Amino acid sequence: MSASDLDGGDGRDGGTGRGRLNRWRLVLGGNEADGITADGNSVELSAADARRDQALEDLYGADKNGRGGLGASSPRVARWLGDIRGYFPSTVVQVMQADAMDRLGLRQLLLEPEMLRTVQPDVGLVSTLIGLGRVIPEQSRKTARAVIRQVTNELEERLRARTVQAVSGALNRAARTRRPRHRDIDWNRTIAANLKHYQPKYRTIVPERLVGHARRSTEIQREIILCIDQSGSMAESVVYSSVFGAVLSSLRSVRTRLVVFDTAVVDLTDELDDPVDVLFGVQLGGGTDINRALAYCQDKITQPTETILVLISDLYEGGIAEEMLRRAASIVGAGTTMIALLALSDSGHPSFDANHAAALAGIGVPAFACTPDLFPDLMAAAIERRDVGEWAASQDIPTTHEA
Repeated sequence: MSASDLDGGDGRDGGTGRGRLNRWRLVLGGNEADGITADGNSVELSAADARRDQALEDLYGADKNGRGGLGASSPRVARWLGDIRGYFPSTVVQVMQADAMDRLGLRQLLLEPEMLRTVQPDVGLVSTLIGLGRVIPEQSRKTARAVIRQVTNELEERLRARTVQAVSGALNRAARTRRPRHRDIDWNRTIAANLKHYQPKYRTIVPERLVGHARRSTEIQREIILCIDQSGSMAESVVYSSVFGAVLSSLRSVRTRLVVFDTAVVDLTDELDDPVDVLFGVQLGGGTDINRALAYCQDKITQPTETILVLISDLYEGGIAEEMLRRAASIVGAGTTMIALLALSDSGHPSFDANHAAALAGIGVPAFACTPDLFPDLMAAAIERRDVGEWAASQDIPTTHEA
């Protein structure tokens, strides 16, 4: 890795002498090699460069045992992998991931099934594995898939019944109409709704209001698009989204599409029947172009008023933010229900771009984080066309954002 590789892409002027000194300081490290200049002054790193320096120190700075500074903690490794994707270009990230496999013992972890079986498989471990997807040795992929399948199966078992019940119930309520066709009348509900109109003389009920369904249950009633940010900080959200996507795609009355993006857009809808295939189709890292992802999704919307678009992203836009907001406004203006989930995880309060969250809320796109246990109720609210912002407030979920 050369000094020119350590350009975080954050707008620093790498052509200046100071820019070159910063990069050499990152290469050489601190302490005895802290980048003393010819005039005897040390190089002072910016806050962003200090974070890059710490990420490099964790991997390449040896402790007294000659090992890197991350130890054997899978959660910490997962966070570190997310950090380096935000701090370095994708080519450097690939080199660092490959080095981490050897220096931090990750290769041994992935090569030895016995060792993997001693670790409690959880969402954090899955996040680590999919983060390393590009460099997992071929002979280790079977083991990695087995671990990921165990976790996704457990998640699906936990979340399926609640999701099916909430979504199916919402679809049934949303499809009821007071002017049903004869074959779509729900006679039990119609009788119950008109008992006060019972005519003793004729021993019958004169229904003033018919209750039924606007369409057959075998028809598509809603289209749901899950549009997922692949940046490293969203790894846990990607795991949960793949599981929910699989559950939703199993419902006949819902057409589900799953799209992942960084600076490119990948449609994984054909893989939705298997969350493991979805996760192995994800490539965490790279930049973020939300506008491009929304453009792709907008092109796939055929029935705007029957579509729910869930953007799952921390909203750190690497593309043109103004264009992203204009496109979101266009999607909402056409009648689509759009929601911005800052995280779909159990991890607590996420880091996100508060300015973009507030701007989206201002054009009718509520932006908030959601736990997996609440996601089925969120989808039910959206399907019934309730005010999603009010639903979030009723769950004590913060929906106002300040930078």
